[in-house]
Amino acid sequence: MRVLSGIQPTGEMHIGNYLGAVRNWVNLQEKEDCIFFIADLHALTGIYQSAEFPNMVLKKTIEILAAGIDPERSIIFPQSFVKEHTELCWILNTITPVAELERMTQYKEKSRKSSTNINAGLFDYPVLQAADILLYQTDAVPVGKDQVQHLELTKTIARKFNNKFGQTFKEPKALVLPAGAKIMSLTEPKKKMSKSDGPQNCLGLFDEPDVIQKKIMSATTDMGKTVKYDLIKKPGISNLLTIYSLFSGKTIKDIEKEFSDKGYAKFKKSLAELLITSLEPFRRKKKELENREVYVREIMSQGAKKAQVIAQATMQDVRKKIGLL
Repeated sequence: MRVLSGIQPTGEMHIGNYLGAVRNWVNLQEKEDCIFFIADLHALTGIYQSAEFPNMVLKKTIEILAAGIDPERSIIFPQSFVKEHTELCWILNTITPVAELERMTQYKEKSRKSSTNINAGLFDYPVLQAADILLYQTDAVPVGKDQVQHLELTKTIARKFNNKFGQTFKEPKALVLPAGAKIMSLTEPKKKMSKSDGPQNCLGLFDEPDVIQKKIMSATTDMGKTVKYDLIKKPGISNLLTIYSLFSGKTIKDIEKEFSDKGYAKFKKSLAELLITSLEPFRRKKKELENREVYVREIMSQGAKKAQVIAQATMQDVRKKIGLL
């Protein structure tokens, strides 16, 4: 089964990204044909500094390699290295109804957040996303609930193209990420962890031990002292219990029992120690790769060449079917 997913180069990877997406990628590459790309073209729809952008793409490649993506098992490359992404996007634009794009909830949400930067690329984002997926004859896409609508649009576009020009694209299925992988903000536990809300709200996958200690000990909890999972009454401690469970492999019930009479402070101290130990291999690998830039660039280049072989075969078929010379 061919699996494809992408990650934007903006911001440092946090534990929510890892637990909600990248850890699943690491597991998938052991048994599936995986393609992972740095979505630098998608990132152009946001506000960024062009002078810093190349380093951001390189840094994000280092981060996913440090998190466990293996270039021997998976294809890894920056999206912009394979020009067929944008070519197919334009062709798919010509069969995608504007009304379908106007329905996209993410466009509405992003427009509200960035009212000074509502660009055509933001509106057309789902069509480029469809091109990313269909270009590689993808069987499945790991998605969170907020991405299911985009994947449904991808399937609609594939079906419409196939009906008009003949069977060309596979209709990909969704690999919905496991329940419980949604990590909330350390400071506002009713909000999803996001790097855009500031460094204190999220725990970076590569944070140093003293930073981890400080963030966990100051994380928002709730009234009382009982370490108990209750999303309604105790969202803060419930979020920390979820993190503890996912990194330790213990059930939440077992953790509650372990800390039933020990209070929040001892629980937080234990969680901080667990995270410092668990994240050490990621920190070490990242530092090693930062000193091997030539090697990382070669991975990007070789990954793009492998991806382009698949992309060019798809585009040759697409061009012929739509009538381009």
